[in-house]
Amino acid sequence: ATSSFWSGPWRAGAPSSRWGHQAAMMTNERYSAVPSTDKEVDIINIKGIEEIGYLLNCLTPEETAQCRHGLYFQDGERRVDYVLTYQVKKPSSSRARRHSSRFTDNALTRSLRRTRPQARSAKPDPEPGPQETSADHHEDDKRFRREEFEGNLREMGLELEKDEDGKTPGVGFVKIHAPWNVLCREAEFMKLKMPTRKVSFTLYKINTFISKVTDPLHPNVEENRIENVKHLSHPFSREKQHLFDLSDRDSFFDSKTRSSIVFEVLKRTKCTKSKFSMVSISLCPAGITSLLGSGAYLAAYPLHDVITYLTLFQLLYEEWASYSVFYKYQPVGLIRKYFGEKIGLYFAWLGVYTQMLIPASLVGVFVFLYGCVTVDDDIPSMEICDSRRNITMCPLCDRVCSYWTLNSACGTARASHLFDNPATVFFSIFMALWAAFFMEHWKRRQMRLNYEWDLTGFEEEEDHPRAEYEFRVMQKSLKKEHKAQKVHTPGVGVRGGGVMNCHINVAVECCFQIGVTFAIVFGVILYRISTKAALHMSSNPTTRSNVRLTVKTTAAIINLVVILILDEVYGAVARWLTALEVPKTDKSFEERLIFKTFILKFVNAFTPIIYIAFFRGRLVGRPGSYLYVFESYRMEECAHGGCLMELCIQLSITMLGKQLIQNNLFEIGIPKLKKLIRYIKSKRSAFQEEEREKKLQRYETDFFLEPFAGLTPEYMEMIIQFGFVTLFVASFPLAPLFALLNNIIEIRLDAKKFVAELRRPVAARAKDIGIWYNILRGVAKIAVIVNAFVISFTSDFIPRLVYQYMFSPDGSMHGFVNHTLSYFNVSHFQNGTAPLEPEILGFSVDICRYKDYREPPWSPTPYEVSKQFWAVLAARLAFVIVFQNVVMLMSDVVDWIIPDIPKDISVQIHKEKILMMDLFMKEEQGKLQVLDNLTVDGEKENSSAHSPQLRPRAVSHTQSNSF
Repeated sequence: ATSSFWSGPWRAGAPSSRWGHQAAMMTNERYSAVPSTDKEVDIINIKGIEEIGYLLNCLTPEETAQCRHGLYFQDGERRVDYVLTYQVKKPSSSRARRHSSRFTDNALTRSLRRTRPQARSAKPDPEPGPQETSADHHEDDKRFRREEFEGNLREMGLELEKDEDGKTPGVGFVKIHAPWNVLCREAEFMKLKMPTRKVSFTLYKINTFISKVTDPLHPNVEENRIENVKHLSHPFSREKQHLFDLSDRDSFFDSKTRSSIVFEVLKRTKCTKSKFSMVSISLCPAGITSLLGSGAYLAAYPLHDVITYLTLFQLLYEEWASYSVFYKYQPVGLIRKYFGEKIGLYFAWLGVYTQMLIPASLVGVFVFLYGCVTVDDDIPSMEICDSRRNITMCPLCDRVCSYWTLNSACGTARASHLFDNPATVFFSIFMALWAAFFMEHWKRRQMRLNYEWDLTGFEEEEDHPRAEYEFRVMQKSLKKEHKAQKVHTPGVGVRGGGVMNCHINVAVECCFQIGVTFAIVFGVILYRISTKAALHMSSNPTTRSNVRLTVKTTAAIINLVVILILDEVYGAVARWLTALEVPKTDKSFEERLIFKTFILKFVNAFTPIIYIAFFRGRLVGRPGSYLYVFESYRMEECAHGGCLMELCIQLSITMLGKQLIQNNLFEIGIPKLKKLIRYIKSKRSAFQEEEREKKLQRYETDFFLEPFAGLTPEYMEMIIQFGFVTLFVASFPLAPLFALLNNIIEIRLDAKKFVAELRRPVAARAKDIGIWYNILRGVAKIAVIVNAFVISFTSDFIPRLVYQYMFSPDGSMHGFVNHTLSYFNVSHFQNGTAPLEPEILGFSVDICRYKDYREPPWSPTPYEVSKQFWAVLAARLAFVIVFQNVVMLMSDVVDWIIPDIPKDISVQIHKEKILMMDLFMKEEQGKLQVLDNLTVDGEKENSSAHSPQLRPRAVSHTQSNSF
């Protein structure tokens, strides 16, 4: 409970300090929660009383109900719009004796921990050590800055109430309330659109049949029943308050708007001096941001409004943050009303993305089932599995590997057909068009939300400069004061060299981190090569027969673990590199951070996949002339069915592993782990902690919640998933299905996290998803090129077409396998590379086969690439060019055909402009009529004054008429 020490009324003339005098002059004097002058408080006695539980019962039940669980000030009337927390350290015994009675009448504007010099007692206290003195000065400096900052907040019109004697030891709370005049002033500065009075119209109504069919999918909220009515909105103006419905001032500005207004004031308010500084320097130029960074305040957050808007909070918890409603649409309007437009747009985008995954999943499942149905009719797979075709293949590694028969790769060949079939090409084209439709659908949905949320005319203004930027500018200015040069435009770096050097250093560091990823991928390659050779030397026949599967799976798991670890490392590295650049505004900082994080995490996630898709099996050489790494490790080859199956394994393990472990398990497990750590640190049992939480005020409960870290991690995991769905979808058509299942859980998981596990974020306005849309478009464009190369160079689609239409004697696929195999004379092995057991198949081998287009050993040009190789290469390059241009042209056509703004929304926007013009015209006509009446009355009075003889006539005429 808040100490009653802070709830006493302020007495005029009592304050002796500058801040106290200003607080006394506040117009709303009855709400000023400041101690009176005739009270002397001993902090030791307060702590002792608190320890015996006295303060836990200092409020009566009526007062506790009035306080409404910490959502209001002690008077029970003023709402807590924002909360600042700071550290209150327990004094040592000697310091407590020195500071036990150093509180004066201006305690509202000073911390309970402030000290003043006192006359020494008869028995002097021991002198504090250097470390204690330094720590005391540091704490006093923080306290002094808090006092000045809070005094400036009062000058801005905000009302403050402190609580240092709550149930959270060591933490003090500053509750902030914005009165009506401050809300009106800031709403006008921020150009907030507010609903006008009695002006409304009906929106476009959807088809009644569709509405009835989709009604079970909508959440049970009142918003859905009144969504066809929209009030006309206009930027708030104090001079035009008569246009707005101000019948209930308490609810005119909702809690989301109030907290965002207070946050703007906190960012704009500055403190100027340090108590221990010899010069006046800007210590917190960016307001609360700098104070949080320096440790003067521990946290700043608005409160979860669980009492005042119980219906809204309860609806969000039941109709959004519950897994039982996974099949329903999200209440996006309520999300925006509670968390703001920026978070509302994220969940709206996530909902649109998840809905669009439904048709992609259905088509992907159809492609997979097509492969399952046609696997028995695939002629190349039948030829590989035919035991009558005794084709002897060359060894897969040196010495320890021996000859093997082609029919042993039957299982791999049949499994490859599930993903490498003619339907894969169709699916790649479909997914490219799907991405274009998704972009257009989101733009239309975004425009509809902009209209419904009154963001059509919203333009983002330039943010306040970041504290780090202003501090760096100040440092540069101080260094150049002794020079005569005049700085026209202050910059962070030295003109010409500093900024350029900073960017070069950041680029070099990013390249270094990308090099680390490449090095790790190369290490996994060496692991595969060495493990394959070791398993081939095993005496267990089962182990030798499953070498490929074992190596593929374990290498994919190792890649997954490395990706998860490097994701966390690269996130910290990207933030560090962005901080080195010192961007001017928070928006610039966020965009640079997003770009660097995306580049590093994208390379980290897709480098192993890119290696398998485009490089593995192409840098091998041939029997008798293999390519070696470190002169010992022979580069690995693809299976006879191609690398597409291995690509599918790597992609599926990486995608599913990131979704299950990083996106879901971490989001569920880490908050639970942190809560367990809090239990251990507090040394309380679960029952005691639960009882303690029941007694906490709302602002104390929210302090223990996790702070909101922004939407960048949420967007980033979805963008990486979008890359998995689109980039290599030709090798894994089930990727959209797994993404859909993950997102159904992800939406409810994020909802529960925002409602129950995070502090309430400050509502931020935004009309789009920002840089993320450009990243999505870039990934969609790259996906067309990547899928073209996957189909051409990774799968056997092009070689099969070339054989069927150029080299097949009967136009069928019979003989395709033999056509792709070249001959090698085993006597041409290099020294020390021939198999140790050459007769493991039961007969002597003179000629073995390997997959490549090369001349036979009896040719005049043995082992040179054949004409078939050049024919296939030309066809592959031609397919890439044709596929890329055709699909991109189709995507541009989709973009051109579908308008960005829905027709009904454009009509309503035009109608709204007309209604707004009519409203202002009526207002002007009313003003002109009033002015005309005043002018006529004035002229009559003037004429009467100059012609007094007319007055009796007028009176008599009136009297005659009355009689």
